[in-house]
Order: sequence, then C-alpha cells, then structure tokens
Amino acid sequence: MLQKIGLSIVLTASVVGAADAQTKLVEKVTKKGDELVIPYEKYKLANGLTLIVHEDHSDPVVHVDVTYHVGSAREEVGKSGFAHFFEHMMFQGSDNVADEEHFKVVSDAGGTLNGTTNRDRTNYFETVPSNQLETALWLEADRMGFLLDAVTQKKFEVQRETVKNERGQNYDNRPYGLVYELTSKNLYPYGHPYSWTTIGYLEDLNRVNVNDLKNFFLRWYGPNNATVTVGGDVKPAEVIKLVEKYFGSIPAGPAVEDMKPMMAQLEKDRYISYEDNVRFPMLRMTFPTPESGHKDEAALDVLAEIIGQGKNSIFYKNIVKDQKALSASASNSTSELAGEFGISLMAFPNKNLAEAEDMLRKSIAEFETRGVTDEDLQRFKASAESNLINRLASVSGKVSQLASYETFRNNPNEIQEELRRIQGVTKADVMRVYNQYIKGKPSVILSVVPKGKKELVAKADNYTVDTSKSVAMPQEYGNLKYTKAVDTFDRSKRPVAGQATAVTVPNYYTAKLKNGLEIIGTKSDEIPTVTMQLTIAGGHRLSAANLGKAGIASLTASMLNEDTENYTSEAFSSELDKLGSSIRVGSGTDETFIMVTSLKKNLDKTLALLEERMFRPKFAQDDFDRLKKQQLEGIANQSTQPTAIASNVYSKLLFGDNHIMAVPAYGTTESVTSITLDDVKQFYKANYSPTVSNLVIVGDITEKEILGKLDFLKKWDKKKVTIPADVKAPAIAKTKLYFVDKPDAAQSEIRIGYVAMPYDATGDYYKTSLMNFALGGAFNSRINLNLREDKGYTYGARSGFGGSKFAGPFTASAGVRADATAASVVEFMKEINEFKKNGITEAELQFMKNSIGQSDARKYETPGQKAGFLGRILEYDLKKDYVNKQTDILNKITKQEIDALAAKYLPADNMHIVVVGDKKKVMADLQKLNYEIVELDANGNPVGTSSVK
Repeated sequence: MLQKIGLSIVLTASVVGAADAQTKLVEKVTKKGDELVIPYEKYKLANGLTLIVHEDHSDPVVHVDVTYHVGSAREEVGKSGFAHFFEHMMFQGSDNVADEEHFKVVSDAGGTLNGTTNRDRTNYFETVPSNQLETALWLEADRMGFLLDAVTQKKFEVQRETVKNERGQNYDNRPYGLVYELTSKNLYPYGHPYSWTTIGYLEDLNRVNVNDLKNFFLRWYGPNNATVTVGGDVKPAEVIKLVEKYFGSIPAGPAVEDMKPMMAQLEKDRYISYEDNVRFPMLRMTFPTPESGHKDEAALDVLAEIIGQGKNSIFYKNIVKDQKALSASASNSTSELAGEFGISLMAFPNKNLAEAEDMLRKSIAEFETRGVTDEDLQRFKASAESNLINRLASVSGKVSQLASYETFRNNPNEIQEELRRIQGVTKADVMRVYNQYIKGKPSVILSVVPKGKKELVAKADNYTVDTSKSVAMPQEYGNLKYTKAVDTFDRSKRPVAGQATAVTVPNYYTAKLKNGLEIIGTKSDEIPTVTMQLTIAGGHRLSAANLGKAGIASLTASMLNEDTENYTSEAFSSELDKLGSSIRVGSGTDETFIMVTSLKKNLDKTLALLEERMFRPKFAQDDFDRLKKQQLEGIANQSTQPTAIASNVYSKLLFGDNHIMAVPAYGTTESVTSITLDDVKQFYKANYSPTVSNLVIVGDITEKEILGKLDFLKKWDKKKVTIPADVKAPAIAKTKLYFVDKPDAAQSEIRIGYVAMPYDATGDYYKTSLMNFALGGAFNSRINLNLREDKGYTYGARSGFGGSKFAGPFTASAGVRADATAASVVEFMKEINEFKKNGITEAELQFMKNSIGQSDARKYETPGQKAGFLGRILEYDLKKDYVNKQTDILNKITKQEIDALAAKYLPADNMHIVVVGDKKKVMADLQKLNYEIVELDANGNPVGTSSVK
C-alpha cells in the first residue's frame, strides 16, 4: 500500500518584509505524521518571480535552483539548439562576475554547480555549504539581470565550438546517437516544438549570431518566467530578505503564456532508417501519447512495464529469455506538450529487422489476451512509492522536485497529485489506453543498421518530412528592450560568507562476525529506507593466475541475478517489485558487490530474498548460455565505440602482456568462450567468502535492530581466499604516441598517462589529488580551461590518479574535435610539462584549499554518500580521524610540497599517449609532432609504424 496522503496547507496573501518589496506568501505546506510531502513556503515577488523555500537542517548545505520556463520548444525553425547554447553562455560572466568566474566562485566556496536544458525548461543550480547561500543568490541574480553587456563575440564563438563538441561526443560519435533526433524529426510535423532535439543541428548552430542570443535572453529570461527554489539549512525569513535584495529590483520581462499540449498525429506507419557504425541492428517504434500530467500517463506507464520492463514483461519472456534478440524494452516518456510510447529491440548481428518488427507486434498483441493482473498493479504502485521516496534522499532532489512541479503544474506539492494518479490506476484504465494509443495505431518505425547493411532494415523508407508547410508558432521577438535593475547597494562586491557550520562525519558502529564478516553502519532517518552494500574482495583480479578465464567474475555475478533454487528469476523480480526493493549483484576490477535498497517496513522480506540470492543460486544451464552469449556480444560491440577502444588499448599499454589489468573486466572473446558452467560454480564456491567481505548498512534502523536480522550471514561458511598480489607494470622508456584508426569518427579520443601508485588516505596519493586539482581535477583546472574554454577543442578535459589497493594510473583524457586532435595533444603535454616544471601558483593553491576544504559539507548527505564513506573505512582499514588528518594536510601543504609532487609524479617524458580517431583526418598533423607514432588495431596489436616528420 502507498502511504496515506495528507497535508496541511496555509493559503494567504499577506505581505512579507518591506512594504515596497511586495513579496507575498502564497502558501505554506507542512508535514503531518508520516505522509509523503516536501514541506515548503511559496512566495511571489512584485516582478513576478516565484520563490519556494524548503527548510531542512539535517546537513549544513543549501541547494539553490533557478528554473526558467524555456527550453528547446521555444526555439524558432532554423535556430535549433539555441536554448541549450544559451545555457552555456550563462556561465561566461555578467556585469559583476568575470568570465569563468561563476564556476570558480562556487568551487572556491566548496560547492558544486551545473545547468541543464530540456524541451521545456532550463535550470541552473548550486549546492554549497549553507554559509554560502548569499553568494549563490548573488551569482544567479547577476546573470538574470546583468548578462548582456558581458557577452562578447569571442565568448560566443568559443561556446559555439563547445556545444558542437558536445554534440559530437554525445550524438554523432556515439553508437545510436541519432535515434532520438531522427525519431523526433519524423514523428512531429515540421515546425512542431518537439520536431528537433535540444542539442540542435550543426547548420543551425553555425547560422545564429550574437544578436539572436541577446534576443533570446530578453524574451525568456525575465524573473516573471523563473522560479527560484532554495532548500536546506536555511531560515525562510533570511532567504526572502536575500532574494528580495538580489532579484527584487530586476524588471519583469515580456509576459509568457503557457504552450498548449500538441500531441503528434500519424495517419499511417512511417518507416525511416539510417546506417551507423554499430554492431547490432536496432528497431525503434514510437507511438504518440499525451503530455506529462495527463490522466492517462500512469496507465501508460503500467502498460509499458507489462509489455517491456523487467523480467516479468512480455518482451523478456518471448524475446530476451529465448535469445531471439539481445534486448527488448518499452517505456512511456512524457514532456509538457506531448508524450511518446517507445519500443526498442536490439537484434543480434546480421538479423533482419523485419523479423524483429514481427516479433514485437506479436508480443504487443499478446497483451490483449494476457491482460492486467492484480500483481501487475501491486508491483507498479510499490515501485512508484519507493522511487518517489528515494528522490527525497538529498536536498537537491527535494528542491528539484519542488521546482519542476511549480514550473509545470503551478503547484510545488504536486507529489500528492502524482501519488493519487498512481494509486488510482485500474486494470480497465490500462486496457483502455492500450486500445486508445497502441492497438492498431500508426507509429514511427526507425531501423538503425550497420554501415553497408541497408538490406537489414524493417521496411524501405516511406516517409519524408514535408518542409513546405510549418506548424504556426507565435513570433515572440518584437519590441524587446534591455533594462537593468536600479539598486541601493553595490552588486560588484561579492558577499562575505556567513559563519560556517562545523561538519561532523557520521557516527558509526562496527562489528565482526565469527566467520570474519566485517560490518559497519550508521543510522540515518531522513527517509524511511535502508541501504546495504556487501563487498566481496577479489573480482576480476582473481583471474590473474589464469587469464584464460578472464571475465568469469563478471559472468558469475550475472548468474547470481538469475534463477535461485526456490524462485525463477521472474518470480524473484516480482517479489522485489512488490516490496519496492532492489537487490543487484555486480562485479568490478577488485570486488564483487551486492547492492540492496528497501523501504524500512519491507526490510525483513527483502533480507529473506537476499539470503536466497546469495546462498541458493540455481546456476541453470539456459541462464548461463544466454548470459555468456550476451557477454560475448558486448565484448564484440566494444570495437564499435571509440571511447572503449581508447580505454582498452590504453590499459593494455600501461600494464603490458600477462597482467590482469591489461584485460577488460568482462574478459576477451577467447577467455569468455572458454568459460563453462562448472567454472562459474567453482568460482562462486571458492571465492565468495565472509573472510574477504564487508557489509555497509545505512538507513532508518539501529545497530541492535539490524544485527538481529542478520542470522543468515552469521551462518555463511568461511573459506580461505587469497587475493593475488599486484604485478609491477612495465617501465616506459620514453613517451610515444599510439594511434588506432577509427574511420569516420566525428571526434578523437585521447588518453595520456602512466601507472602511478596505490590509494592511501594520508600519504602521497592523497597529496597528489591536491596537486592535480589545479592541473586537471576541476572545471577551472588548467587543462579544462585551455582545451574547452580557451580553444573550444572539447566538451571537457580532465586528469586524475586512479589507484585502489593496487597501483593505478595517472590519466589525462578528453574527446576532442577531429581537426584539433594534434593541437589537443600539444596542449595536454604543454600543461603537464609546465606544471611539472614550475608547479602551482599561490592563487591556485589557495583556490584548491578553499574548494576542497569547504566541500566537506556535501560529503555525507545521502545514504549512498554515507555508504561510500563507511565502505572506504573498512576497505582501507582507516581510522575515523583520517578525515581530520586529511584536513590538516590540506591546510598545511605548501607550494613547495605541491611543486615537488608535480616534479615527481608527472613524468611527461615517460608516458603513453593513445589517440583513437579517423586516420585520414588526423594523421598528417600528428606526424608533425615530435613523437614516434606506433599504429595499433582496436585490440592494441601493432599494425605499423609511422616515422616522425
């Protein structure tokens, strides 16, 4: 059952604060009992700005969100991508905040920030220590009211390149990256606000100019089209005063009318296709559905779950489990103006998509006879309740929810309505929406096939967008005027931070069972959930003595997610869904992990399922055959992805032949092919032991309560497991450039580095993380500012040390424009060499100390963060005061120490440089660099050598 709905709302029109401010309290919502509600106060300023305040003193942090009700749906034909482009420009300075200063100020305050754009809104947000609230509001207000005079042609051009790089990285250079763009283009009529994607078209980005940008700002970025939501360790009266000060004098912009829903209309099936650099043919069917918040939305969500989500779905039963396709799924996605019911199937190589379409249609039709069961609704409602509760685990989650509800529903408390819609779904509703939107209805049917395999499409293309007529949209850009606020204070002065609240690490308890299992936990009662993380040491490294079976840790973990002695995997999944719980087994380089989440009220039943999963796996042959085939296909698919090729080749070069870290954790085609079901059974029997395991518990439960529920773990038989010792990586005699050809790659992937050292909390490893912060560890680092902000070569560039208990690499990396490949290598190496030679500046040192030192307030907020902190203590055998020791090191470290670390741990002449890109586009420029070039294939094997020129 979902929690009882109840709330207390006070509606008023009283004036708050100074008489001339005219800030009105609209409503106040408080929590009663155990109801699911986010308490808040909502205000309206005289200029139309909406303010929402959520008070929560559980952690010394505050989250500020400014949401503008404008996204790509407000763009004009021929100017797609503008809303997202503008989001980038909002970080490039304003009258009182210099270029790149927004990121720097927030980082310097110990905070984090970003912005996002979708079809319907753009939001900007910061999470900062609560004493930095005024700084966050000052920054947001300055760009709302004082942006345009700081916009320059140079900034415009650099950010245009950055957005184009983002498109290259996330769309053009990513397998299946154009699926959504082509679906939208062909689903909606020409000119419809959803007929293009948020990223936009390159030709449109090339077409726009600075004046277009300024007009977009003037039309949509007024306070009357914005909601400021502040949540966390704050007092509402203080927030109101500050928001009035910084936002109250900004003049209102032109009035903004809500757009009306515009669901797509199709007369017949539209077949479209394109060829991509992929291994698996893909079919995507998209049916028009209504907008978000529509009365049919929840029923369509249930329908999608029954047809194509999880192991109890029709698609899983008919298609995936029988190995007729790699995957098949369904979902109902909604936006402000329309929705889309999407069905996707990933076929095995060389399979014709006409067969895939036939399979999908037969499975969809099966729903008519299968119908909807009580269990279907129970699973959906329990999972929905759990998802809603888990969204409230952080202040940022609660603030984002309030902001979204206000923007699209004019009701921050829409969570109550959402619950009512979920609770109210009936079997009849689900059957009705199936008949109304899916059965016999036309859809857009997109085939994505490997290059040169056009014959695999479902049907020949039969639709072309008609651009001779366009959906009529209002012209919004007449008579726009830039009027700045007139203030009685000096906005150029950055606010002084308030008194910082002392940050304390979570109190925790520890225990050790007789069989060797170590336990660590902490009580956290902000939401009624329990999170558990069981870690079994070893993972991929257990194959070090037998590389011929590499990938077995991954395959064994996958098998534990399947049938048990008493449950089929479908029945097991159903039981979890009815509880709103999850149990997931996975494997990494150094460990196997089991993640458990549960509502507290359902913990006993969830733990009973955990016991079943851990100790009674069935290890069925048909499950093994299916998962092994999927793992082999996944390995083969890596050869289509430049990022995977770059990382895999880089690891092979770093660690050398016969080192376990030179082999991907999922294994190779040869190693996985050799693995048998008996191998998996033996791996499980030999290596899953409490003697090398630890359990982290975070949630609304006491130590006594939880330890009383773990008898099944006390019975876990112990066995001796030996974790292989690390093998020293080969030395690098001199820096060379290794090149892998990826024809037609839109971008090049770059990896630069060497094998450095293992993790330690208070030695050189920790100190090098402080050293690297200025080089490549933050947005305002030298590497990122150079390659992204100054040159426009990339969407993002970074560097860092990656050690665990074992030595890990120092790596500098980026995906860069193809035409800037050689130049990017030059800039990377220039920054590394410069930092090695001359070290850090005093300003960078202070910035690093401020940023890292004040970020502690954000480290222990969510159950996941607490679990990560506690897990680290057990994994590395740390004392609770290690955090204090790190703080002491941070406060005392000098420029001389940082410079010495840079000189020691940045051996620029002894690194590998790996580049994956289109040879015909990039090789000529690479050959002009002063490096020996060794050409490799996608597996890291030599294919030739190119001499230096």
